[in-house]
Amino acid sequence: MDPHLPISPPPTRGSRGADLPAYVSNGLIGLRVRENPLQAGMCIVSGFVGEHHETRVEAAVAGPYPLGGDIALDGLWASDQPQAVEPLEQTYDFAAGELTSRVAVRIGERRAEVEIVTFASRTHPTLVCQQATVEVDAACDLMLRCRIDTTDLRGCMLERRLDTPGEAEPVCDGSILWESEGALGRLGVAALTSVSHEAKRTQEPWDALGPLSTTWTQRAVKGRRLRFHTLTSLVPDVMHHQPHRHAVRMVSIAGELGFDELRRRNRAAWRELWKGRIRLVGAEDRWQAMADAAFFYLNTSVHHASPASTSIYGLATWRDYHYYFGHVMWDVDAFAIPPLSLLQPDAAQSMLDYRRRNLRAARDHARMLGRRGLQFPWESGPSRGEESTPGGAGSAAREDHVNLHVARAFALHTDITGDARFLKEDAWPVLSGVADWLIDRVDRVGDRYSIREGGGPAERPETEDDDSLTLMAGRIVLRRAIQAAGEVGLPADPAWAQVAAGLDLPMRADGVIAQHAGYRKDEEKGATPSPLMGFFPYWADVEPEAMRRTMAFYLGLWSDYVGAPMLSALYGTWAAWTGDRELSLKLFEEGYGRFQYGRFQQTLEYRLDKAPDPIASGPFFANIGGFVTGLLLGLPGLRISSAPPEDWPQRPVVLPRGWQAVECDRLWVRGRPCRLRARHGAERAELAFAPGMDNEG
Repeated sequence: MDPHLPISPPPTRGSRGADLPAYVSNGLIGLRVRENPLQAGMCIVSGFVGEHHETRVEAAVAGPYPLGGDIALDGLWASDQPQAVEPLEQTYDFAAGELTSRVAVRIGERRAEVEIVTFASRTHPTLVCQQATVEVDAACDLMLRCRIDTTDLRGCMLERRLDTPGEAEPVCDGSILWESEGALGRLGVAALTSVSHEAKRTQEPWDALGPLSTTWTQRAVKGRRLRFHTLTSLVPDVMHHQPHRHAVRMVSIAGELGFDELRRRNRAAWRELWKGRIRLVGAEDRWQAMADAAFFYLNTSVHHASPASTSIYGLATWRDYHYYFGHVMWDVDAFAIPPLSLLQPDAAQSMLDYRRRNLRAARDHARMLGRRGLQFPWESGPSRGEESTPGGAGSAAREDHVNLHVARAFALHTDITGDARFLKEDAWPVLSGVADWLIDRVDRVGDRYSIREGGGPAERPETEDDDSLTLMAGRIVLRRAIQAAGEVGLPADPAWAQVAAGLDLPMRADGVIAQHAGYRKDEEKGATPSPLMGFFPYWADVEPEAMRRTMAFYLGLWSDYVGAPMLSALYGTWAAWTGDRELSLKLFEEGYGRFQYGRFQQTLEYRLDKAPDPIASGPFFANIGGFVTGLLLGLPGLRISSAPPEDWPQRPVVLPRGWQAVECDRLWVRGRPCRLRARHGAERAELAFAPGMDNEG
């Protein structure tokens, strides 16, 4: 059996009910595909923004749906009688990134079965591709319409044309230029359809503001399968100032290859990614399936072509929830970038490039708050990296720890890749800017330092002093900035070392590290285990007895916290660090397993049985990233640093009950493939460069 072949989720049948639609993405484009794929779902393109209709802030907004359609039997259209379409089955092949949907269409005396394959191309990232195969039960006139659907979409059509300027004959079916509500962004869309059988092709040239569509008409007979292909390119204006013209170029290039070749190349790209599959030896199949789903959703939502990182839902959205407006938030830097630097480093670097390109916004944000250095936003707008939190944004002013997660992500990527140029040109400006901000942010109290009126991951409405995670992360970032100064040949500000040495953690009388100064465990969100995040994934240097007491204290409060987003997924790892295999398995189930929901193993933000307002929203990347980070770094005990990778394993390996090993055949370390083996009971995990493996990334 191929060890790199993932477990795909089971097929789903019929209407989805309350389940979320399937999510198909390549990291630049994200689609919600309904169980009837001919009916428009939702489309998000990285970097395409508009003004949110309610909050009026910059947001990632839906663009025209690129793979809509309709079908007619003997002149009667399914869209005119929706009850004629019956969803039969959907399957999601995680190995290839392909969604296959089957529907039955019954109109009058005729019945057709339609199979639709949908994927977002990883090798041609502006493209989404679809193949519809139709078979009828008796001879009839069959019409299939392929459509770029703008129905109920906020925004306006600036241009729609079927010709190609400068060409005697059109190179594709046509293009549109769409402008978002508030005129904050523009999106170019171009489509190319084709068939391999004899059919009549018609369009609607007079409809200047309507959807762009192509209709294929043919005589269908029983027993003959007819195939229709649609290739659609979507280009945001942050990548090209004439996005509609460039979408035409992109889809024309793709048309020369054709659907089958694009599909072959996309499958090959996924085979490469799956060489990094995380194997849970000895675990029940359901845990391996969860690990495969987490790996899939994390990797499918990022790409080196993405201009705007990714949100905490990737490129997914749906109509019943705000999905945090597609903003880039600290969860991505803290939980998604570290494992992606090992699994898909070019995509991780692209996510960091988004932060690097928007340093001016971070510097201006700090200035407007009267501070030096850089202050990255709480909710970062996709286009320019500006603070985009709705309303008065109290959290944006309090949650200083955001800065430290961003800086740490740059440091970790530097240490994983060993890229000296990245350190000098990208990481150093961020590390030094955040270090300058931190020494300006602290208050001096005698010979010690305090961070007053801040906040931590508990996200309480009141400010608090000396959030312990912020202090631990602050020490780590300051020390790494000092090291980076030496590596790039520049002097470090002496205040960096002085402040790092003077940040004392708040302690309870029982020797437990408190969440913050004045902490009480019965306060609002008092069970939030933010100090444990300082232990892992941050590896803060803490006295062993204080760590032991703190672990025991917050793990003892797990039932009061688990069900909330972000930190729940880390409980299983923390329990393993205490040596309790039984508790580790239980808390992986409570803190991650029970967040799985509905079709295709999507991980929710909140556990629905514990959510204050139970709306299913996912896939949620803080939870997915935390789970993957625990599997790759936490259970194996890998402390990433500038030291040789062979020295990264730092702890005895303890795994959940029944798990024998965590294995991965390809992590990217210092530009080379590396193998990980973490066997339960071993003194240390094994991390070794893999001889004989290819160097394709």
